[in-house]
Amino acid sequence: MSDAGTDSLAQLLDTPTVPLPPEWTVPDRVRELAEARALGGPDAYWEWVAGKQRWSTPWTTVRTGEIDDFRFFEGGKINVADNCVDRWAEDPATAGRAAVVWEGEPGDTRTLTYAELADEVDRLAAGLAGLGVAKGEVVAIYMPNLVEAFTAIHACNRIGAIYTVLFSGFGEEAVASRIQAARAKVVVVADAIYRRGKPVELLSTLRAARGRTPSVEATVVVDRTGDAVPLETGEHGYAAICESGSAGIDAVPLDPNEPSFLIFTSGTESRPKGVVHSVGGFLLGTWANAHWQAGYEPGDVYWVAADVGWLTFPIQAVVGGLACGMTIACFEGALDTPTTARFYEVCERHAVTKVLCAPTLVRMLRKFGDELAAEHPLPRLKLVTVQGEPLDADTFGWATSTLGVPVVNAYGQTETGSTWTYPVYGAEDLKPGSVGTPVPGHAYEILDDHGNPVPAGTKGHLVLTAPFPTLARTVWDDHQRYLDTYFSRFPGKYATNDEAVLDHDGHIWVLGRADDVINVAAHRISTMEIEAVVTAHPGVVEAAVVGVPDTTKGTVPVAFVTLAPDADETAVRAEVDAEVMTEIGGYARPAAIHVTPSMPKTRTGKLMRRLLRDVIVYGGATGDTSAMDDPAALDTVIAVVKDT
Repeated sequence: MSDAGTDSLAQLLDTPTVPLPPEWTVPDRVRELAEARALGGPDAYWEWVAGKQRWSTPWTTVRTGEIDDFRFFEGGKINVADNCVDRWAEDPATAGRAAVVWEGEPGDTRTLTYAELADEVDRLAAGLAGLGVAKGEVVAIYMPNLVEAFTAIHACNRIGAIYTVLFSGFGEEAVASRIQAARAKVVVVADAIYRRGKPVELLSTLRAARGRTPSVEATVVVDRTGDAVPLETGEHGYAAICESGSAGIDAVPLDPNEPSFLIFTSGTESRPKGVVHSVGGFLLGTWANAHWQAGYEPGDVYWVAADVGWLTFPIQAVVGGLACGMTIACFEGALDTPTTARFYEVCERHAVTKVLCAPTLVRMLRKFGDELAAEHPLPRLKLVTVQGEPLDADTFGWATSTLGVPVVNAYGQTETGSTWTYPVYGAEDLKPGSVGTPVPGHAYEILDDHGNPVPAGTKGHLVLTAPFPTLARTVWDDHQRYLDTYFSRFPGKYATNDEAVLDHDGHIWVLGRADDVINVAAHRISTMEIEAVVTAHPGVVEAAVVGVPDTTKGTVPVAFVTLAPDADETAVRAEVDAEVMTEIGGYARPAAIHVTPSMPKTRTGKLMRRLLRDVIVYGGATGDTSAMDDPAALDTVIAVVKDT
């Protein structure tokens, strides 16, 4: 691998550690983490994690096989809903604890205790069984962040059905292709959702897609709007299905290696890729993930400010968070609606203590300004943890100083089923922008193009070298695609397809997708490295850098930036241009810097860089835009580029 751009890593690698002050340190977690790290290897650690769960039948073997073909806890039987819901509902000390605290965008709220959640899950599970859903059959869940997303997922878990969550922003083609690929027997759908002050219909979209989904035998409709939409043949009201299951149904003991759910990772322009996660593997890994990344403390209200269609939500909220007995806050709508104070108001209203989000949300708060933050102090807030895309040092600094809490930056993927490297909350020092060190139970390497480990300070391909329970087990209906995608490049090791570098303090820095490494006149560099320099400018609150074709240089970087309200556009352009040339070199100089007040993002807040690339190359979007939050943002970018 070329070392082009290594000089640009120097400042990153010299980033000083931020020691945890006493008020951010949790002594019990420091002790527990030390004990977990001393257990003697990944398998011993995962056995410790398994001992924290409730099993129907004890396991006989911790692990068999290697990373490309493995099984955990052979002989054991377990149920996810039993661990996430029943065990807390049955304990008098926790039955009355709030499990889900929900707020809709119009301002309506609902809270379910663990006892109430268990009752609704039980009745819905029995109702689904009454519709003919059996163990191993697929249920599609097409809805936004509603309480019914929690109940539907755990109703499936209770009876051993396989679920797949469809993003509520998907259109007809995206919905049809995923239901068809999953061969879903039943779909649970909300009639509509509220987004940016207006209802967005889902049921009508599903109905339009039904002609291409012959496997679907029944639809369960959640009346989100209260409009009592007339139901068609094969459609059943959610309340009626729960009523039909009032007798309840026992939780089904399952092999921990059986499929639990599918999550699709590709757009509709090609055959959707359904990544398969396992029953016990996902439960154990997400319990550990929520335990270390957020850490339950008495009185906590953990707000996972993500969409249920982003795997982070099941990891940290629906499965991992509830498995830890946490109170999960859930919000339906857009965090700048009806005003930019909505984030702070949700935190205040529900006494939120910990927040998980994409870094883009923190950058959005920074853009909204210090004055707004000062008007809404959050004395109960103890943690902000971010994941999903790179965290720049300036955003880290703003959040730690303005919000007054530690910012834990975590890294993982859909396929890993959890984040696996980050500074453990309350126990480990922070370093702005890095993703810390691997948590127990995970092993990795950074390799050159030939598969040889590289020394600290040298960027390379990030791979995982030991199996762990949450790692995806296959691709639905195409195991060879699974092997080819993740294990062919470096046999015997899982390829993340991300580039990374290890600094001399042992912290990992993820530099971005290997396919985001561009070749500019024979110089290889990650667009994320350029982006880090651009976002370091004090006048830039958000930036995205993409590589676009160039007839002379092959590929050139183009930057999109959103500025602080008081920033001078002309000065920022010149200073960013000069800074990139100074820190990286002339070859990394952006061919253009487009200043735009907004950029296309998913509802989770992740920047949609491929759409920015499309605007430059084609003049508009060419791929699937169904995951985009606000279509007007893309129109804004198109107009900015045309006017430049």
